[in-house]
Amino acid sequence: MKRGWLFVVLLICGRLAVCQEPAVSQPAATARPSTGMTRVWQVDGVERQGLVYAPETAKSEPAPLVFCFHGHGGNTANAARSFRMHAEWPQAIVVYLQGLKTPGQLTDPEGRKPGWQKSAGDQGDRDLKFFDVVLQSLQQDYRVDDRRVYSMGHSNGGGFAYLLWSERGSVFAALAPSGSAALRLKRPLAAKPVLHIAGRNDPLVKYSWQERMIERLKTDQKCGSGRPWQGGVTEYPATSGASVFTLVTDEGHKFPARAPRLIADFFRQHTKPDETASGKSLN
Repeated sequence: MKRGWLFVVLLICGRLAVCQEPAVSQPAATARPSTGMTRVWQVDGVERQGLVYAPETAKSEPAPLVFCFHGHGGNTANAARSFRMHAEWPQAIVVYLQGLKTPGQLTDPEGRKPGWQKSAGDQGDRDLKFFDVVLQSLQQDYRVDDRRVYSMGHSNGGGFAYLLWSERGSVFAALAPSGSAALRLKRPLAAKPVLHIAGRNDPLVKYSWQERMIERLKTDQKCGSGRPWQGGVTEYPATSGASVFTLVTDEGHKFPARAPRLIADFFRQHTKPDETASGKSLN
């Protein structure tokens, strides 16, 4: 009997060993901390925070930089889980910045929840100043590739990405706002590649508003007819390279689960041109 039981145990263990998948080691180039590093900056005497993910190589080799902005009422942790940009583009420095209590345009008029300034001059330009301080800080701490700086955000965060485009446009190679519109910007938008994500059934930021924004971008950047890109995205090519890309879903005001990978691929393909580069990224 003992020999019989021993045979059964050995047989089961052998089957388990066969069924188990071998461990797959990750390439060193994509290794990064399992959690981001919380950073603190002083802006006009106010403590501001952000969650920063940076590859180990960012101190010795040029790295892309992506700024991510949560929606009204959000926070850095939720943004990191939703946007996942640090996982989709591990070679990039990714920073999820935290907003302060701000009166909302469509909800929360009392300003009990965190968000971002809605226009130039609003809230004393505290968030534009915050961006300036963080950008300078990261450029000092890492080898930021100045030709590959990007901005993305959802809802109020997407609106702030548009505001940054208007007020700090020379910084960016490309942008990816989601669930937002910016029809009252004080400054015109410099020609930049953009991926705008919208929901046809958005109950908060109406699709008609976003559609107007998209049409304005296509007109201003002299785009041609649409053609499929990838993942349901439509590209409206511009001869200047400042093409407009759109992802329109039926998911309402929700940030689509497939969006992070598409945004990362979009960013990777666009680099701010200079005299010696064609405008395409290698990472």
